Amino acid sequence: MTDSGYRLHERLQADTLDLGQSALCDIRLMNDQSWPWIILVPRRMAVREIYDLTVADQQQLLRESSCLGQGMMALFEGDKLNVAALGNMVPQLHLHHIVRFEGDPAWPAPVWGRQQPVPYTDSGLQAIIQRLGPLLDRVKGC
Repeated sequence: MTDSGYRLHERLQADTLDLGQSALCDIRLMNDQSWPWIILVPRRMAVREIYDLTVADQQQLLRESSCLGQGMMALFEGDKLNVAALGNMVPQLHLHHIVRFEGDPAWPAPVWGRQQPVPYTDSGLQAIIQRLGPLLDRVKGC
């Protein structure tokens, strides 16, 4: 179920690529191949904070986030998973999931503002979508 007035924020639309939908969220790939980086956006109108969601939606978001994060860490064999809902630039509630590696270009600092994004090439995008396929199927079923 979605709120009838839900619309993806234009900044998220511009900076991310569509990977499908789970029960609650749009699943978006950050268009930056520097890190494995997926964003969950609850399809709810005018929601800025997790506590603005119903209790049922909060629980569903936690299920989807946990499923996604665990799967990303297993798939990419990262050293740390960063999960964040900042909202300073985009007020619409969205939850970043970024796999980090010791020695990556921003380690150990946050990834924001460390370097210019490196957009996916067509072949790179196809490869990451194929690699993520089974994980995305699992998240969509959470």
